[in-house]
Amino acid sequence: MKNLVILTGPTAVGKTSLSINLAKSINGEIISADSMQVYKGMDIGTAKVTPDEMDGIKHYLIDVIEPTEDFHVVKFKEMVESAINEIYAKGKIPIICGGTGFYIQAILYDINFTENEIDKDYRKSLEDYAVKYGNEALHAKLKEIDPVSAGNIPAANVKRVIRAIEYYNQTGEQFSVHNATQKEKNSPYNFAYFVLNDDRNLLYNRIDARVDKMIEDGLVDEVKTLVKAGVKKGMTAMDGIGYKELLDYLEGDGTLCDAIELIKKKSRNYAKRQLTWFRREKEVIWLDKTVYTSNDKLLDVILSNLREKGIIESV
Repeated sequence: MKNLVILTGPTAVGKTSLSINLAKSINGEIISADSMQVYKGMDIGTAKVTPDEMDGIKHYLIDVIEPTEDFHVVKFKEMVESAINEIYAKGKIPIICGGTGFYIQAILYDINFTENEIDKDYRKSLEDYAVKYGNEALHAKLKEIDPVSAGNIPAANVKRVIRAIEYYNQTGEQFSVHNATQKEKNSPYNFAYFVLNDDRNLLYNRIDARVDKMIEDGLVDEVKTLVKAGVKKGMTAMDGIGYKELLDYLEGDGTLCDAIELIKKKSRNYAKRQLTWFRREKEVIWLDKTVYTSNDKLLDVILSNLREKGIIESV
């Protein structure tokens, strides 16, 4: 079995710097598991790793598609598998780093997302329903047919809600049942799955400070530039926290202060949902920053686990 390292955790917990130090230590290269950092021109709002921060470590799935393009788990899986093979060909170890747990799970267990023929009229009817009656009303439709999926997918994630309803309409099988079956598959990798976490108050304070820094660094102008380039509501790129709220503000919905507070609130809620997701995952190794108080100590713990799993050689 081929080796794979995963380093994840909630937004703003400090994954980037740790992943780069890890890559240097184990002759690794990094694949981003962030559903928004794939987009070109979306740098500030995604807290995208900069070339300077990369410090010579090659990163994959950063700045690879235009923000007007759709991006989903099937495309992500194809791109990641290609990157993994490229990294193996160099004799290096792939490190998947990012906070999109659903995407990570798809790679780890080689989940098959059957792409059924899309009924465009049916999808359009669901999109129109959400616009007319609201996201919560659409979410209620999902709850009627698949309560488990409704519990896992927030109403705000309209695309995933629609996908789950579509899947049931096309196959007669609940999306949650399909996902549970796929999740029971054994991983094709010899993997180590690390989740970085911190004290909740410290994490939330860091999230709030990060949002303030994004605004200071020009996030509003970044959104304006995207709009000029043809990006608009309904596109996957605008599902990202920070972009949707500022787009509403630029269209006259509320004040900038309102938008900033909403971004902070949604970011904190997202971090909470991420942790809930990771707690459900199998064979996870938790890295608590309140226990291991420096990157050096965290790295030592990671390396020790990688030696135990035979991913790197013992010294």
